[in-house]
Amino acid sequence: MSKLKAAYQTLLNKWHIVIAHRFFWPIFLIVGLLFSIAASTFDILDLYLQLILIYVGINIILTVSLNLINGYMGEFSIGHAGFMAIGAYVASLLTVNVFPQTANMFLFPAAILAGGIAAALIGLLVAIPSFKTRGDYLAIVTLAFCMIVKSVLENIDAVGGPRGLLGMEKLTTLPWVFFWTVLSLWVIRNLVYSKFGRGVLSIREDEIASDLMGVNTRQVKVIAFVVSSFFAGIAGGLFAHTLQYINPRMFDIIKSTDILIMVYLGGIASIAGSILGAFIYTILLEILRPLGVWRMVFMPLMLVLLMIYRPRGIMGLREARLFIPLRDLFASKFWRQKKKESGDASAGD
Repeated sequence: MSKLKAAYQTLLNKWHIVIAHRFFWPIFLIVGLLFSIAASTFDILDLYLQLILIYVGINIILTVSLNLINGYMGEFSIGHAGFMAIGAYVASLLTVNVFPQTANMFLFPAAILAGGIAAALIGLLVAIPSFKTRGDYLAIVTLAFCMIVKSVLENIDAVGGPRGLLGMEKLTTLPWVFFWTVLSLWVIRNLVYSKFGRGVLSIREDEIASDLMGVNTRQVKVIAFVVSSFFAGIAGGLFAHTLQYINPRMFDIIKSTDILIMVYLGGIASIAGSILGAFIYTILLEILRPLGVWRMVFMPLMLVLLMIYRPRGIMGLREARLFIPLRDLFASKFWRQKKKESGDASAGD
């Protein structure tokens, strides 16, 4: 057992050396992008596996963006499906009614970006009044917002009403999902480990103390919420051009519950946990598909069990070293070493 433990530690140390190399991330991203292009172009993976990977990528974007609010900031939002719907409808209307059909392939990134911006602007309108109060009011406001979005879309004939909207081309491909997933992870990771991100974390620990220490808590909350809404809109646009059909019922409270399950399954305040939660949940949904509607009973039940036995999730409040900046790793190592030295000195006395 000791030899196995030593071998594991040696392998772990070598892995840490590899990921600390300055060329690791560029090589990793280039290889990932080339693989996604090859899989999509030369059918290295069959269409079903490609579709599963696309759903995994979209769910990662949704999970990591909601984790910014529910995990890192410590608030509780349950209206993520509403922002996803805005992004899906805006991007779809652009590719169906505005952009010329012959140029859709080239203008698709602009449509996705427009969907994200529209969701961010609506998120700003929701955040400004919501964060005037403290406590659980955000959950109530975002729940009402999700219901309002669904009701409004159902009563606008220009976007299909309750029948939904169709006519979108299948523009979401594996390379595009890889690009937007990496972008969302990169932005939120850098945001969390920036000076602004420290303010977000301080709100989770103690908002009053954070305010007293000079953090503009309301501004931090609003910006974080807008960023989260933006990426939910991006995911919505990708989702719409994967299915080639959307309707308001797809973005109800059940969809928000799915995203919550992924966040709390993988772990709060953890980017690696968001990836893990999205991957496990998406795969489980496919494995349990033969159960029909009963799988939608099993998933909320899993959330209940998680809240009872592991409320922080699999990687709650922990992060994989892959996503931690070197300066934070060195600072953490230095702090642990100093703590050990001080403990040894006190024990010697």
